[in-house]
Amino acid sequence: MPTVLTRRSFVVRLAGGATALAGAPAILLASRADADLVLRNGTVFDGLGAPGRERDVAIRDGRIVAVGPKLTLRGAREIDLRGLALVPGFVDIHSHGDGSLSADPRAESLVRQGVTTIVVGADGGSRRPRRGSDGSTLPFATLWSELDGVKPAVNVASMIGLGTVRGHVVGDANRPATAEELARMVAIVEQALADGACGASTGLEYAPGAFATREELAALCTPLARRGLAYATHMRNEDDRLLDSIDESIWVARTAGCKLQISHLKTQGPRNWPRLDEAFARIDGAHRAGLDVAFDRYPYVAYQTGLSNMFPVWALDGGTRAFLERLGAADTAARIRQETQAKSVLVGGWENVQIANVRAAEDKGAEGARLGARAASLGVDPYDYAVALLRRSEGSVGTVVFAMSEENLERILAHPRGMVCSDGGAFAVEGAARRGHPHPRGLGTYPRVLGRYVRERKALTLEEAVRKMTSLPASRAGLKDRGRLVVGAAADVVAFDPATVSDRATFAEPFQYPVGIELVVVNGGVSLEKGERGAATGAGLRV
Repeated sequence: MPTVLTRRSFVVRLAGGATALAGAPAILLASRADADLVLRNGTVFDGLGAPGRERDVAIRDGRIVAVGPKLTLRGAREIDLRGLALVPGFVDIHSHGDGSLSADPRAESLVRQGVTTIVVGADGGSRRPRRGSDGSTLPFATLWSELDGVKPAVNVASMIGLGTVRGHVVGDANRPATAEELARMVAIVEQALADGACGASTGLEYAPGAFATREELAALCTPLARRGLAYATHMRNEDDRLLDSIDESIWVARTAGCKLQISHLKTQGPRNWPRLDEAFARIDGAHRAGLDVAFDRYPYVAYQTGLSNMFPVWALDGGTRAFLERLGAADTAARIRQETQAKSVLVGGWENVQIANVRAAEDKGAEGARLGARAASLGVDPYDYAVALLRRSEGSVGTVVFAMSEENLERILAHPRGMVCSDGGAFAVEGAARRGHPHPRGLGTYPRVLGRYVRERKALTLEEAVRKMTSLPASRAGLKDRGRLVVGAAADVVAFDPATVSDRATFAEPFQYPVGIELVVVNGGVSLEKGERGAATGAGLRV
């Protein structure tokens, strides 16, 4: 049985903000309490794939100290969860939720989904290293002090973005790195990993990461191998050259000797939907040959990216200003138009491109509209309208593109090496974190899996879905004490109603929170209870 709290330790904890039972004398309660919080009578899914069993869970000092039927331990606070599933907090293996934390550290859309840990620095872009306001370099290690100052409501782990590293050393040029530049980049990666980065990522459809050779990528990923961490890649192509891109990703990981995590696996464009079997064959074959390979996916048939992603990557050489100049240059404009129109045909036309956010105030009314329909209403050509949007917003235009298959989505989610991610940001229905017209995945991913794909479509069992949202992504990020509801693990816990849990955010109306998430505990602090927000007890997680 866990050691009973002393009077002194309870008083110290109470001074730090711990919660006692309303109306009970604090000192008297302390003499009786064995734990800070005891969760009673929930159906516990441990995150490792075991079926649910009715259990109590006791938490003390931010850790799980007991799990079992009808625990005799008494808590300073006890919550009855009869009829609810009790699971580890959800770990989002591919998140962009850090982008709004400084403006709104409460991370409303994350907490209300049951997400307790986000893994950021995805798609080749991390918040460090970067130039400070005085021109100095802010190394990866300074990320943790920034998070300490923000005091986020969720835990944050971060990869080192290899696109960010390339931009920092090489710049935006489309050329190979020199030997000296490559050595500098490897040193940055080594230091970031020593400072707690949980892996490395690429975004090979985006500049400047797209300009890296596979040899460069393998060299930058080699430091991951001895730490047992993964290379997470938004591959070079996810449509017509999907299979070649999988082959390249496997080559990089094998050459570096590290794990491989394929980000948001998809077969983009109707003509590529039949290629999923071939994609699985390559991944399964690499696994059988000894490569530790896995992938993630969000539960939607549309993806979100910049409008510039519709344009050829070679046009991005040199950065945004050079790109915008090429759009009108005599020697490049016609070729860019031709290749971009071909990409629009691939995704099913401009009507399948929804405008998510723009920088220019004059175009704010276009947010949420389909680009094809908006252009038609203005009497202009869709391509010309896309170029005008980019010019007015200096290249900063976000889009949601509908180009994937529902059948393939279910198969990807159900695959043994697949796991759940959001690839989304953190939003709120009001305040600073309500911005643009985002993809609903930022507000609905995890309840959507539980409601639509477990309860309604039965594409997954509940215990398997929980594993794909907890222990599996935690292990890929090297988070050894997260994602499991077992003694000794960090006390990140979620309770939800399996009969009602559901997403409410839609592509038309994204700013809607899910239903059915009843309790969220982060590092032992109650962050959400019956719709009411509580403590902000997240932290930066060094690996």
